[in-house]
Amino acid sequence: MGNFNFRTNVAFLGLSFMLGSLAVAQAQNKTSIEGTTPLGPETQYRTWSVGINAGLLNQSNIFGFNQDGFTKLEHNVGYSAYIKKQISPSFGIKAQYLGGKVAGVNENPSTGEVASFETRMPWSAALSGEWTMANTNWRFFNSFVKPYAAIGLGALNFETMTTIGDQTNTAPSQTKLYVPADFGFKFAVAKGINLDLGYQLNWANQDFDGKTGGQYKNDLFSYAHAGIEIALGNGAKPALNNSNPVATLVNDYTAKYDDLKAERDELVAANNALKSQMETLNQELQDDDGDGVANRYDKCPNTPAGVKVDGSGCPLPEMKNETKVIEKIVVTEEDRKVVDEAIKNLEFDLSKSTIRSGSFPSLNRVASLLIEKNFSLKLAGHTDNTGSMQINMRLSKERAEAVKAYLVSKGANASRIEATGYGPNQPIATNATAEGRQANRRVEFTLY
Repeated sequence: MGNFNFRTNVAFLGLSFMLGSLAVAQAQNKTSIEGTTPLGPETQYRTWSVGINAGLLNQSNIFGFNQDGFTKLEHNVGYSAYIKKQISPSFGIKAQYLGGKVAGVNENPSTGEVASFETRMPWSAALSGEWTMANTNWRFFNSFVKPYAAIGLGALNFETMTTIGDQTNTAPSQTKLYVPADFGFKFAVAKGINLDLGYQLNWANQDFDGKTGGQYKNDLFSYAHAGIEIALGNGAKPALNNSNPVATLVNDYTAKYDDLKAERDELVAANNALKSQMETLNQELQDDDGDGVANRYDKCPNTPAGVKVDGSGCPLPEMKNETKVIEKIVVTEEDRKVVDEAIKNLEFDLSKSTIRSGSFPSLNRVASLLIEKNFSLKLAGHTDNTGSMQINMRLSKERAEAVKAYLVSKGANASRIEATGYGPNQPIATNATAEGRQANRRVEFTLY
């Protein structure tokens, strides 16, 4: 009969385990760690939960000890409820209620020995500490199945009716201390919801089965149960009893890694764009014949080496040894106004040396002035300090050359025009403000 008891209890636990596994297989979400940080405060979690269970109460137990002669299996319905405060992911304290009735049968009683008993338990209250093993093991990331164990101390109210021979006796109701020890598995079937399958052993006072002076100092009864545990509080927060600290750490590391990777990809894309821009500038400033005039401005390509050229890249006329009368060059206030207006109206396309059409009228007047009075002109290109020194030096030189090329195209003497680029090296205002940088981006005209 004892083997029958063992097999039946094991079958009940096996069936409960399979039901729990099926529920887990059907669950769509995993144990939640979203919204938490490693070593984060308790306020990131839901720490209170409630549970209800129902199951079978028996004098026998699956281990077959401390049965005190009551070996025949007597199934009775038991029920329990608890409220729990989670202190850490792996440990919580719960207050539990347990009720129902327990019955046992001694099939071979001695003369005067209790042949059967039935104990009703209107109520019990126990305070237990519960350990969740899966939340302490680094190998269990977001475990669906969480083994647990609990032990506590409480008060048990019971009333026992015994049968000796043909006589039935009922003992007065009494309340005694008892020790519940629970172990089992919890399955994370949804966010903040666990399926609870467990087996509880309860050590009670020796009067529990009505058999005094027995072999054991305390009576023992079992409670195989199944139920549900629900986390209380804000549903947007994860439950602390379903949180694995290592999984939270891994999740935090992964999120930060993804952010850094995204930033790196953005920097790589920006670097590639800058590299492409540099290649374009190099192509625009390429000078195949080496005469000092970029291909895009060179109107006379393939000039032989060593030949002096004008601002358009064309060879200068040969100088004859003639005696010339040097005339004194006088720059009037009106002449300076023409140049100042050209400087004021001079505009280029953004980050390029292309002169905008609005600048042409004032540049035309400068060209006419150079032709009419045979002035010499120095063009000095300047930039702000935005970008690299190499790019700024090239851009300032290129813009000065663009102005020279335009004036030459209008008939000005290229040999009397000097174009130089200074980049950001001669600022006239601070580069710390947008207005200052705008002032520093300029081409200066000097008549002489």
